[in-house]
Amino acid sequence: MARYFITGGAGFIGSHLADRLLADGNDITVYDNLISGRKENIRSHLDKSTFRLVEADLVDFHSLEQAMKGNEVVWHLGANTDIPGGNRITDLDLNNCTIATRNVLEAMRKNNIDKIVFASTACVYGDAPPETSLKESFGPLHPINLYGAGKLACEGLISAYCHLFNIKAQMFRFANVVGGRMGHGVIYDFIQKLKQNPSELEIYGDGNQQKPFFLVEDCVGGMLCAFHNSDSQYDVYNLGGNSVSNVNHIADIVTEEMGLHNVKYKYTGGRRGWPGDVPVVRFNTEKMNKLGWRSSHTSDEAVRIAARRLLEIE
Repeated sequence: MARYFITGGAGFIGSHLADRLLADGNDITVYDNLISGRKENIRSHLDKSTFRLVEADLVDFHSLEQAMKGNEVVWHLGANTDIPGGNRITDLDLNNCTIATRNVLEAMRKNNIDKIVFASTACVYGDAPPETSLKESFGPLHPINLYGAGKLACEGLISAYCHLFNIKAQMFRFANVVGGRMGHGVIYDFIQKLKQNPSELEIYGDGNQQKPFFLVEDCVGGMLCAFHNSDSQYDVYNLGGNSVSNVNHIADIVTEEMGLHNVKYKYTGGRRGWPGDVPVVRFNTEKMNKLGWRSSHTSDEAVRIAARRLLEIE
């Protein structure tokens, strides 16, 4: 049994990670400000002796340092999740990604914790040529949104702390993670829009954006696979599927699952869904595959499964 500290552990991915680690017999501390995370996601664990919730912010260093005491591994998933929001509030990712990560690392150093698992993003790659199959070695990295820039800065800080203070790190550049408990993203947004107006669906951009989607349980499984099977002191992994989903097809899947017909698609226009959006992302996951992990579904299958789960919940 290990003692794990999960930042953002009441969020979409973090709560699924907490489920898995608790099921495996570990002690869990969830540290979450419950702004994007929800207590409902972890309610079934609140009375367990092996579970503790600390409701606090990552920018509150004193609270973070105290809450982290006695843990062995930090799973750092806490961050801003509103990527377009960084265009309006330009220090959102600086505070909630970069400074928050520096605080996590410094709290680890002061508490003599030497292992971190970090949730990064495909956004660090920026707007690579559409035909590029992105490997972890791709570069130079030029993010085109502040979320990607913030996460890339986090990767740099983690690298420095690893080499200066003998910390071991695994960092995962996520593709689009989908499933139950989602509170944002294209599938969630389409469902909400169609509940408001079942006859018309607004689609950002031209609908031709292509990105890899994979299920949250595959995401958690991938992180655990590398955590248990990698001997590297510091390493980066792409985590996602090798196939992609077209946004227009995602709209078709959602309307089908909602039982809607003859829905009119209304486009805002342009290649990008919003300023800072990367229209085409293609992942190379060979590095994770060599560790024994691969996504259990195609991207389109994952989208359909996620839509069904969200509709069941609602």
